[in-house]
Amino acid sequence: MRIDLHAHSTASDGTDSPAALVRNAAAAGLDVLALTDHDTVAGHAAALEALPAGLTLVTGAEISCRLDGISLHMLGYLFDPAEPALARERDLLRDDRVPRAKAIVARLQELGVPVAWERVRELAEGSVGRPHIAAAMVEAGVIEDVSAAFTAEWIGDGGRAHVAKHELDAFTAIRLIHDAGGVAVFAHPLASRRGRVVPEETLVRMAEAGLDGVEADHMDHDEDTRRRLHDLAAGLGLVATGSSDYHGSRKTCALGEHTTAPGAYEEIVARAKGARPVTG
Repeated sequence: MRIDLHAHSTASDGTDSPAALVRNAAAAGLDVLALTDHDTVAGHAAALEALPAGLTLVTGAEISCRLDGISLHMLGYLFDPAEPALARERDLLRDDRVPRAKAIVARLQELGVPVAWERVRELAEGSVGRPHIAAAMVEAGVIEDVSAAFTAEWIGDGGRAHVAKHELDAFTAIRLIHDAGGVAVFAHPLASRRGRVVPEETLVRMAEAGLDGVEADHMDHDEDTRRRLHDLAAGLGLVATGSSDYHGSRKTCALGEHTTAPGAYEEIVARAKGARPVTG
């Protein structure tokens, strides 16, 4: 089985529609795909409706969190999307995206960057985010590629045009995901290029608080980091996952670039109480 447990659609900051995403996953030879858009489940219905025969869809979301001043992402799998507490928090996280993006654009304009809010909004078919601003910067010829925007010079954490966003406490996120019947996996936990990295003792605290797993095999982790995360997961009783973190043409990663072992996937499904995977 080829299992990719982290992918985005146009419901957040991917470039494939939910329907195109599941078709592309099947064409890439995947058996299982998780749709984990940022702070939203808006793409689930369309993905399920278009689900190709033989492909299994795991519903989920990537929740924006903060812990000890560090921004991080928590993957929630197979939770009940109607559970009110988690749904309310997703709404808060999503609703903050527009004013934050407008504030970032305003700061860029103050720095002389010719990026218009109207163009950023056009690029965002779903909820707007920094990747859409980065894409507008590429179009304007300010930077060569999207990744160049996520630096201290521009809109990276702590950068000249960075604006803080509403984020959920990571321990609260674990609790809310569990209360909604879901499984909580820490996304790309040691991806140093994304900013400050949580210390390993924080992973221990999170495991003690009920964290289910860590995303070990990811494009932002080198081989040594992947091995270290697999060892940490084994020592802490966590599930170790792998995924592409696919965003369509917005990133260089391909569907199935990194995958999750079948046993790890089966453990996630066994722990989930809020929803079940659906096979086309």
